[in-house]
Amino acid sequence: MTRAGKNTRKDDLRTGEPFWMSLPGGKVNYRADAGQAGCDVIIVGAGISGALLAEALTRAGKSVLVLDRRAPVVGSTPASTAMIQHEIDVPLTDLRKQMSPRAANAAWRRSVKAVADLIDLTTDLKISCRMEAKPALYLAGDQMDGKALEAEAAARRRIGIRAEFLGPARLLETYGMARDGAILSHDSASANPAQLAAGLLRAAQKRGAIIAAPVEVSDFAELPSGVALATADGRVLTAEHAVFCTGYEFLEKMQNPLHRMTSTWAIATREISDMPEWMRDTIVWEASDPYLYFRADPSGRLIAGGEDEETSDKNTRPSVLRRKAREIASKLEALTGVPVGKPDFRWAAPFSVTDDGLPIIDRVEGHERVYAVMGFGGNGITFSMIAAQIVATAIDGGRDPDAGLFALR
Repeated sequence: MTRAGKNTRKDDLRTGEPFWMSLPGGKVNYRADAGQAGCDVIIVGAGISGALLAEALTRAGKSVLVLDRRAPVVGSTPASTAMIQHEIDVPLTDLRKQMSPRAANAAWRRSVKAVADLIDLTTDLKISCRMEAKPALYLAGDQMDGKALEAEAAARRRIGIRAEFLGPARLLETYGMARDGAILSHDSASANPAQLAAGLLRAAQKRGAIIAAPVEVSDFAELPSGVALATADGRVLTAEHAVFCTGYEFLEKMQNPLHRMTSTWAIATREISDMPEWMRDTIVWEASDPYLYFRADPSGRLIAGGEDEETSDKNTRPSVLRRKAREIASKLEALTGVPVGKPDFRWAAPFSVTDDGLPIIDRVEGHERVYAVMGFGGNGITFSMIAAQIVATAIDGGRDPDAGLFALR
């Protein structure tokens, strides 16, 4: 789940800054001057999407310049609850109604693969980010009852994705939550998102990538031999390709009718010493609108979020943040029976969504050398992994077999 919010005043730490910003390991060295020499690829955005792409491209031997109008790892990435799920926001049974069953099946299977690939990549690079493989519980709610979840679990199993339906009695006995059923699935994970993104950027830097900030890109143009990016301070930077990994903050010419803005809120509780054992190891979310989602951090805190609204400005209002944090904490206590008390941290952010729950990973319309990575919804980190694989393959002259699933549509 991807979310954001930043406030650097220490005394405001618990009322606007994401929990991850209070921990070490999320910073990256960078320079102010982007330089003048051209490179193979300019990446705009130094969050998790840009970090994964920078790592993939430098691993393939490309020269890379990463730009951000803020410091690296400061936007939406550290505000993520980092529930790295293979489960797409739109259930498989519903997605099959929005696109061909073959395409829907492929999108879900690719999401499973992306989580596994990310875990392997983190291990290979020895990134210390508390990456942990975890099962997930998808609880019945006002959008899907137990019968619908049972059908959803069966649909997933038929295409090779592990999923088990739990009836109300078993759910209550094993997890202490009273709902009309749930899907127990595997192949998901959790991590510290700031440490993860920073570790990926540092890996790219070791291979020669340059990170420059603050540098704001105000426009771009495609040339016969490459791409030119204009900066807000009047410079022009050139490369063979450019990729915009800026989340919801995109240039006007990249606006897409499939893509819309919403806002979400999140909390981190106090450290809970008597947390049930299952809760330490399991991601939980519900088939409701708005939905609650939560998971534990290794410190013993619960990281929870929800109360999403289709608005891009409410996340800046302190009064709304306080109210939403109370609502999330109250729902969390009512569902689990675990007293969480007043949250230690609370934050909010806008983010991007699409109707089918899938991201847009494609060339910018009318351009051959400029790519956009947009519309991540609740699967930001998972879809960022897919985006890095698809775009890096395209820039290297190949074509990912699943690229069409996430193209402009």
